[in-house]
Amino acid sequence: MKTICLYFEIHQNIHLKRYRFFDIGTDHYYYDDYENERSIIETAENSYIPALNALIEMAHRYGDYFKCAFSLSGTAIELLEQYSPEVLELLDQLNKTGCVEFLAEPYSHGFSSIKNEACFKDEVKRLSDKIKSLFGKTPKVFRNSCLMYSDDIGELVGQMGFKGMLAEGAKHSLGWKSPHFVYHCNRNPNLKLLLRDPSLSEDISFRFNDSSWSEYPLFAETYAQWIDNLPEDEQVINIFMELCALGMFQPLSSNILEFFKALPEQLRNRGISFSTPSEICERLDSVGPIHVEFPTTWVDEERDLSPWLGNVMQQEALNKLYSVADRVRIARDKKLMQDWDYLQASNNLRFISTKANSYGGYRGIYSSPYDAFTNYMNILGDFINRVNDLYPLEIENDELNALLTTIKNQGDELMMKNKEIQKLKNLIGRLEKERRQEDAEATQTDKTADKTAETGKTPKKAAATPAKKSKKATKKK
Repeated sequence: MKTICLYFEIHQNIHLKRYRFFDIGTDHYYYDDYENERSIIETAENSYIPALNALIEMAHRYGDYFKCAFSLSGTAIELLEQYSPEVLELLDQLNKTGCVEFLAEPYSHGFSSIKNEACFKDEVKRLSDKIKSLFGKTPKVFRNSCLMYSDDIGELVGQMGFKGMLAEGAKHSLGWKSPHFVYHCNRNPNLKLLLRDPSLSEDISFRFNDSSWSEYPLFAETYAQWIDNLPEDEQVINIFMELCALGMFQPLSSNILEFFKALPEQLRNRGISFSTPSEICERLDSVGPIHVEFPTTWVDEERDLSPWLGNVMQQEALNKLYSVADRVRIARDKKLMQDWDYLQASNNLRFISTKANSYGGYRGIYSSPYDAFTNYMNILGDFINRVNDLYPLEIENDELNALLTTIKNQGDELMMKNKEIQKLKNLIGRLEKERRQEDAEATQTDKTADKTAETGKTPKKAAATPAKKSKKATKKK
């Protein structure tokens, strides 16, 4: 029986402000707050909120039949918490229906998986902890930034204990194979791979409202029939896209949400189910390994890293950024860590791309890739100076790690001692209170004794209630 794995990504660009060379050393704030607020609110109102309401409606209408999966980058979560918390509330409502699974990904939506293993593991753990705190679920399946996958990345993700990972069904890595099966990492058979169907996914996310497309307009019945017509042994159809495809890439006026609402009924009529990534990993066996020597992604025709690392400027920017990765990770300075996450976000490198079709021509505040490169490198210059000022280059990473570990241990020890001191203070307070009470009782006793000595009489006890006189005694009187 065929099953649909429907997955949505939520990630938002972090927009940097115009930062001049002469700002280095004097201005340590790098972000365009107006543009960050404007873009997240616009996306939430036109896409996230109506799309999530539609998914919640589908979950209530179809019960256990309808299922989907989400991943959120840490940078997107922070923007939503600050500017559009209702999106997180809707995600929680969807979570409570039991139809959704949340996946792990790098916190920054960056490239630590190909640059720094320790940084990558730290990011994934922080994001998993954040998902656990928001929705009460620990992710079991992993999805990398930009759907990036290679043998090296798969081996690393498998070591981290994930049972499955999403990847792109790129033709140059699949060859004659179909993406409609479960595969596994060729270096770790325990890590199962769910490969995106690029055509079926982009029919919705990119081509749905294209009037020049041969299949326009696309109806739910037609789409369901395409899936039903696939060979019987091709059991898993992975449809992955950004959530903002519903409302931004494809405007609400295109009836994209009505298409989605009608789709489950059409699929159910054809005996096609929905499953979460974890359910597929548990239920289906792998048909074999996939060999991916060089990283694949879900962007552009080449499905590779060229949109982010296709020219020497992008490569230089990434190398310079990760030159301080270990020191930032070891130091755990709160402000540096936040800037580190934001500067890693993939769009910073995408703006520097010289590919003609990259990002649809959108470059934010920049007039050219060279302008974007200059601005980003100015910010990196200031950021790296801040790292080196706090933790000079003369201190080796191992020495810095040992020093900060010692400081942390001393801090923990001081905290424990402060707790013990507080306990002793509380104990002393209780003892003093008891002593004052005993002194008050002793003073009262002394006063009573003095009064007895003066009068020669023992203080009378409280009189008991007089008994009723008998009738006989009353008659005598």
